[in-house]
Amino acid sequence: MTPPRAGKIPYGGDYNPEQWPETVWDDDHRLFTQARVDTLTVGVFSWSLTQPAEDVHDFTVLDRIVDRAAAEGRRVCLATGTAALPPWLARAHPEVNRTDFEGRRHRYGQRHNFCPSSPVYKAAAAALAGRLAERYADHPALLAWHIGNEYGGACYCDLCAVAFRGWLRERHGGLDALNDAWWTTFWSHRYTDWDEIEPPSALTEHWRGPDHTAFQGITLDFLRFTTDALLGCFLAEKEAIRAHCPDTPVTTNFMGMYRPLDYHRWAPHLDFASWDNYPPLDAPPTWPALAHDLMRGLKDGAPFWLMEQTPSTTASRDVNPLKRPGELRLAGWQAVAHGADAVLYFQMRASRGACEKYHGAVIGHGGRADTRVFREVSALGMELELLGDAALGARTPARVALLFDWDSWWALEISDGPTRLLRYQEQVHAYYRAAREAGADVDVVPVTADLSAYDVVLAPVLHMVKGDLATRLEAVAARGGTVLATFLSGRVDEHDRAFLSDVPGPLAPLMGIRVDEWDARPADTAHPVVLHGTKNEAPDEAPDEDGTPDAVRTDARLVFEIVLPRGAEPVGTYTADFYAGTPAVTRHAFGAGEGWYVATALDRTGVDSVVRRVLARHDLIGPYADRPDVETATRVAPDGTRLHFLLNHAPEPARLTAHVTGIDLLTGRRVERGAPLVLDPRGVVVVRAQ
Repeated sequence: MTPPRAGKIPYGGDYNPEQWPETVWDDDHRLFTQARVDTLTVGVFSWSLTQPAEDVHDFTVLDRIVDRAAAEGRRVCLATGTAALPPWLARAHPEVNRTDFEGRRHRYGQRHNFCPSSPVYKAAAAALAGRLAERYADHPALLAWHIGNEYGGACYCDLCAVAFRGWLRERHGGLDALNDAWWTTFWSHRYTDWDEIEPPSALTEHWRGPDHTAFQGITLDFLRFTTDALLGCFLAEKEAIRAHCPDTPVTTNFMGMYRPLDYHRWAPHLDFASWDNYPPLDAPPTWPALAHDLMRGLKDGAPFWLMEQTPSTTASRDVNPLKRPGELRLAGWQAVAHGADAVLYFQMRASRGACEKYHGAVIGHGGRADTRVFREVSALGMELELLGDAALGARTPARVALLFDWDSWWALEISDGPTRLLRYQEQVHAYYRAAREAGADVDVVPVTADLSAYDVVLAPVLHMVKGDLATRLEAVAARGGTVLATFLSGRVDEHDRAFLSDVPGPLAPLMGIRVDEWDARPADTAHPVVLHGTKNEAPDEAPDEDGTPDAVRTDARLVFEIVLPRGAEPVGTYTADFYAGTPAVTRHAFGAGEGWYVATALDRTGVDSVVRRVLARHDLIGPYADRPDVETATRVAPDGTRLHFLLNHAPEPARLTAHVTGIDLLTGRRVERGAPLVLDPRGVVVVRAQ
């Protein structure tokens, strides 16, 4: 099932009118019409409203909310409201409350507060979802179902311990296989009874927090179990909905690069992916772009929904900066450029109380239409009306794939060595940013993805190599493609056991190297690296004054693998410490293609240089590669029409030369290839190619 279809990109967001008297609803809908809002997400935290007691259901308010949306010509993404327990359920059944990492059974409060292994919670949530589906399945306003909200967190109670043991039986089959997978002969851990196994917590295998564990295999499996336990809650509600409403698409809102849950395990069970975009403070534009492309990759390149973003500011951080003029518009168009088929906000009207009363909203506490935020929301709404259905269902014709793997993320960051300073997201983002700023469209895909359509596969810190991945990567190179891997790749199998072979394990034949040793240094230790022949790609590069080939000098940090070439040629070399003169970057001819290996954490200059050299081999450098503030993206509509998005992330105009001929769908003006093209500060152009 694909994302719900409408005549245009759905526009609106998270609306909680139950917080307000109905007289306020009149003002809201008047302003929604003014802002071109056509879609509302409702009922996200409504459990205590729709079921105020165990044997009482009251849909009076929700009926009026949904009926009013229909009367105004708006559609709703209807939530099941089960993301937070109602107080009566926690009081009647204390076992539904979570037990935390330190072993404390929580009392009622906050949200995401339920035990995913609680039969009482799952039954109550599924029953409510079923009642909602039975009541609203044929409602004219219903556009999609929204189960739960931002699933996350873990529980370590006795119910979860029992469920974990059952999950382990299914995964490993027997105790002998489990003991081998976890390497339990270490520290006298060999289990002889399933009931001896405890969830890994501060009371068992961990110290100094969740990333410090004595047995990585146990912790890794518990992370996988938690993903599946929460997925089970989602599936129980989905099944209840499907019994009454088989044809309306179902989703839940993900959180982009969210470490606790492996979204690839969830993806097959969603009718369409959706996510909430709240990037870190001062994140570069490529950070949310990476998350957009990750969400698009969950469903094999199908469009996703941008379910939430703030129109102005967040409220949950120590410091909550305001979006600058034009940034709201730019963020919306960036999502569409990367595959979003909906642009929605949190929140439509500011809450009067509790922890989100200062969170940004389309309509503030004063209910005004003359605020800067409301004007910008309205302006983007008009532009999305101009775009119409041109981008709906459009896909991205990427020839570059970046592998994103939760197992590698978890295994890398819970490992005791070689360094705890390394962050998976940062390394993945470094290579993604280099490719995107060079002008390449990128699919962010799981390690199980079909790689046959890609010319370049980027696999930074691919710590864990599972199944036939190494063989499929070799096939990419054998047919002429390029595969790039980095330090700490190919180290462990699916159980986090080291390969009994030369590093980088199964990737060694493709990379043509051997790594016997590796050095780790503090973050402030930088070792220079020289990248040879990276200033231009001509084979007869002119030497520098010192007689060395044209080169880029860059710095490396954190990890320094000592590489012994076994068929590969050095492309970059260390110039410090006892490994000075040894390869830091290598290239290995493999079939008709190449395997590149980066043995250290290069700085931005170094990563950019290496990635551009790889992309240049396949003619994938874009027309604005010298303009890092100008983002390009391409989508191909179902009828074959190509849409070219140009986004200027700078606060100054970008003066360019147009690289395509077509019509700018936002202004109606014709764009001629080779002619001057000016992007306004934080400006956007969407060209339908002709």
